[in-house]
Amino acid sequence: MSVKHPIIAITGSSGAGTTTVKKAFEDIYRRGRYKAAIVEGDSFHRYDRLEMKKAVEEADKEGRNLSHFGHDANLFDKLEDLFHKYSETGSGQIRKYLHNEEEAAPYNQSPGTFTPWEDISPNTDLLFYEGLHGGVVTSEVNVAQWVDLLIGVVPSVNLEWIQKISRDVGERGYSAEAVTHTILRRMPDYVQHITPQFTHSHINFQRVPLVDTSNPFIARDIPTADESLVVIRFNKYREQNYAYLLSMIHDSFMSRPNTLVVPGGKMGFAMQIIFRPILSGMMEKRRKLMEL
Repeated sequence: MSVKHPIIAITGSSGAGTTTVKKAFEDIYRRGRYKAAIVEGDSFHRYDRLEMKKAVEEADKEGRNLSHFGHDANLFDKLEDLFHKYSETGSGQIRKYLHNEEEAAPYNQSPGTFTPWEDISPNTDLLFYEGLHGGVVTSEVNVAQWVDLLIGVVPSVNLEWIQKISRDVGERGYSAEAVTHTILRRMPDYVQHITPQFTHSHINFQRVPLVDTSNPFIARDIPTADESLVVIRFNKYREQNYAYLLSMIHDSFMSRPNTLVVPGGKMGFAMQIIFRPILSGMMEKRRKLMEL
């Protein structure tokens, strides 16, 4: 961890909704005029799209499990090296994974490929990671130890699957059967590499639907924000002004001494009033240290 070069990481599985948290932080950066080095978790996958397809086919033939959730399909060591180096020097190397034609066009590359590695822009105020493995810990790496604010985004598992199926079928053109196969193939790695991260996270956001999601594989639509609650558990930052949060967020309540429950439609607002003072405090400590 670093006062001079802080790292914020949002971690959660595919379809969990980490992008929602990312947008909340982008608004905080804009208002605070903070310069962030943005790191996408997909850029630390080991294989590009075509390579991954071939690797999965080969693993299936050999009876091995291979998924983007697991160690073998990712560069965990390189991710930890980045976090370690940034926390000490404010530098490191990153790249981008180009998901679609729109993202690939400026680079004159095909979708599903990586851009070349390049140095992080100098003089950033913090590093911001959003992806699958911001808090991953294995016998060989410990990414979580370098993160100053680790945020877990954890919808109930059926809701997570509904969101993934809807996105991959509607936006990426996969069949429902193919997405279901991917979910099942990823399950061992989900249990081993994704779920344990939420033990290390400092604050967790878990969206819980208030409608029937008992069979996510036949669900026709994603439960809306108004059809859900968000359970916010504070770990490291448990010393909150809960009375203030309760007064600011209508219909919120405390379910445990360190757990705040808010209406689903208020999640973005809750993130703003929770994270803005935390980030402001980080930047103030950094400013004082830089002046010294």
